[in-house]
Amino acid sequence: MPEISIILPAFNAASTLPCAFDSMLAQSFRDWELLFINDGSTDGTGVIAAQYAEKDSRIRILTFSENRGIVAALNAGLSEAKGKYIARMDADDESHAGRLQKQFVFLEENPSTGLVSCKVLHGGDSNEQQGYALYIDWINRLQEPGAIFLQRFVESPFAHPSVMFRKELVDLFGGYRAGDFPEDYELWLRWMDKGVRMARLPDLLFTWNDLPARLSRKDARCSPDAFARCKSVYLAAFLKTEIPPAKKIWLCGAGRITRQRSSFLLGQGINAAGYIDVDPGKIGKNFGGLPVISLDQLGNPGENFVISYIGNRGAREDIRAILISKGFTEGAGFIMAG
Repeated sequence: MPEISIILPAFNAASTLPCAFDSMLAQSFRDWELLFINDGSTDGTGVIAAQYAEKDSRIRILTFSENRGIVAALNAGLSEAKGKYIARMDADDESHAGRLQKQFVFLEENPSTGLVSCKVLHGGDSNEQQGYALYIDWINRLQEPGAIFLQRFVESPFAHPSVMFRKELVDLFGGYRAGDFPEDYELWLRWMDKGVRMARLPDLLFTWNDLPARLSRKDARCSPDAFARCKSVYLAAFLKTEIPPAKKIWLCGAGRITRQRSSFLLGQGINAAGYIDVDPGKIGKNFGGLPVISLDQLGNPGENFVISYIGNRGAREDIRAILISKGFTEGAGFIMAG
């Protein structure tokens, strides 16, 4: 049995697939199988995969007669996987030569950790694609399990194709789910909700190419609202189990966008005391029956819990600093959610 099963789904990826395959064949760690799922491709994807499989018996091909989508492809790969560990890979990205070796060693030496990623390189123009580049900078800074856990409601903390995880987690907590949400982010939140520790290596071991056809750019399941709906389910579960019912819950951010995002949380049965905002023009107003107060009017940490939906560059850090200065502890007294 191989130690690692690499799951690589693809749909019409003929132009980028050779680079992805070559990067796996160049891995210093050799004890792996690669499960390639051809998700109903109509270009030369299947031919290219067959050529690689003919040269290397570690490559196995699963073929769908029609396009069934990423979740079906991923779960088909999980069902066929024989390895102790699952490594993800996408057809338009590149794994650096030491990736599998370093992630394998980390999981072997850290049995309490269920999933590990690595730092990723932005494969694109960081000026023209600044938002994506900034997001990569953010995830690359999250390394320790505690930091990843605390920031899990801000954004998805991992580049999906850069992770390796224990296959037993699928048996314990389920695999990918289909729905109107990003399947990877839902999986991370669900597993962390079950207590799974996740970490990131400090090594740069993966190139995440930012191509125009990338699924996250065009799929409705990856829209900001889809992310907000997804995180609201697990944020609500966290609040209901970890925050004392007597505490008042305040939503930081009373602007139109933050009210929309926080509405998904309210729809999960969370009762909020009101909004907090720094805009003097909003303070004293009422939105949806909830009052808007200033940070100066916020009560003590023993009686209040804050969920910050402020996502502007620099503003999140400012809100965090203010709350900490007022005696609030991240995780127990406040949480960042956008």
